[in-house]
Amino acid sequence: MHSEIIGRRAWVGLGVLTLPVFLVAMDFSVLYLAMPTISHALLPSPMQQLWILDVYGFLIAGLLITMGNLGDRIGRRRILLGGAGLFGAASVAAAFAPSAGFLIAARALMGIGGATLLPATLSLIANMFPAAADRARAIGIWTAAFAGGAAVGPVIGGVLLHHFWWGVVFLINVPVVAALFVLAPFVLPEFRVRSTHPFDLLGVALSLLGLLPLVYAVKDVAATGLSAPAVALGLFGAVMLVLFLLHQRRAPAPLVNLRLFASATFTACIAIAGVGMMAQGGMAYLTNIFLQTVQGYDVLAAALAGLPLALTLATASVGAARVARWMGVRRALTLSLLLAAVGNLGLLSLGVTSPIWIYLVLTAIAGVGYGIQFALVSDVVVGSVPPEHSGAASGISETSFELGTALGLALFGSLATAVFFAKGAGRFTGSLGETLDEAAELGRSGADLALAAKEAFVAGMHAAALAGGLCLLILSVVVAFVMRDRP
Repeated sequence: MHSEIIGRRAWVGLGVLTLPVFLVAMDFSVLYLAMPTISHALLPSPMQQLWILDVYGFLIAGLLITMGNLGDRIGRRRILLGGAGLFGAASVAAAFAPSAGFLIAARALMGIGGATLLPATLSLIANMFPAAADRARAIGIWTAAFAGGAAVGPVIGGVLLHHFWWGVVFLINVPVVAALFVLAPFVLPEFRVRSTHPFDLLGVALSLLGLLPLVYAVKDVAATGLSAPAVALGLFGAVMLVLFLLHQRRAPAPLVNLRLFASATFTACIAIAGVGMMAQGGMAYLTNIFLQTVQGYDVLAAALAGLPLALTLATASVGAARVARWMGVRRALTLSLLLAAVGNLGLLSLGVTSPIWIYLVLTAIAGVGYGIQFALVSDVVVGSVPPEHSGAASGISETSFELGTALGLALFGSLATAVFFAKGAGRFTGSLGETLDEAAELGRSGADLALAAKEAFVAGMHAAALAGGLCLLILSVVVAFVMRDRP
């Protein structure tokens, strides 16, 4: 009876943990629709617009490993509530920001708070669900909450902006944070690691000096193209990461336990997280432009077109543990990579005038693959370490997800752009949107230019889809042959 009560409390606690996960994911995408209104109200410069959008994810990506380890040390529930408090307070500040600079600072604080929430929630699951089967189901639900938040962010933003002012997209975080503060002390356990070794401050410094410049350089290349400062910053970040890894080999209490990578299963899962998010993030960016600029859907309609992907991803996440029990983790991950590859490669069939149902079917298929792989990756990574180190391990996996997204935007976005200009043969003086504006000014004589620009963009999207699909296919073969051991 006692274990049944504990089990019931754990599942209620999981429901509470999905609240901050949903919020963090939603705030990645909720600004997509709000940016035109914010730009009209605060008059940010083009660079400030980029920072408003990017500083949140930028700081989350750079701080995940540090915050995961810090939660292990000072208490996972404590850092969860502290991060949630910062996230809520920063959300209020963002809602009433009087200037673009103030909004950027508030979004940065939201990113710092968000970086504590993801590893804290995932590592608490390891404490609350010691049984492997229960933990796998719980992580599937956690993954579904994250996917759902990212998908419905633009839709919620569109509905709210239709009735209220732009600040409300931040204020919706406040009641959710308040509910977390009320419920967490009753249903979430506290857990911390008792360590005689001092916290690895040098490792923290080296990880930040490596990850933050590297992520910034990747985002800058994705937004503005290759430049000398971006390359220099990226190289500096890479050198700092090498020094970080060398330091981790000698540190008595390292932030990253490099011995974990001796496991083919663990290493394969980190690779799947990075490559999977690289393919999914890059294609989400390009297909969003395709739907709006090539096919003419408005932003809200394009966001709604993303719901089949979100629904299949969330459903597959919840069912991933059952699939793994049926066919084994290795076969399930191989199948998931193949399904994601089919969805990516299927985009080669899209053209300028293709019906929307083709896109919906292809992304739904890809969603099944991504849902299985993301849930199983998180489960394997958290389950591969003792519970006292699950915060650090989840920080590693979440960082690989974030870096994969950033690399997808930079690499596949750059590839698509290169193909676009190559197909233009000098006819395009700017981006697809700028070229279409130029064609509109020419009147009827600009129709050929507009069609050529749309066809060139589709060709670039095809090249990126082919590259992403091939990466997924190659990784599926590697996983099938290499991933033999068990954590």
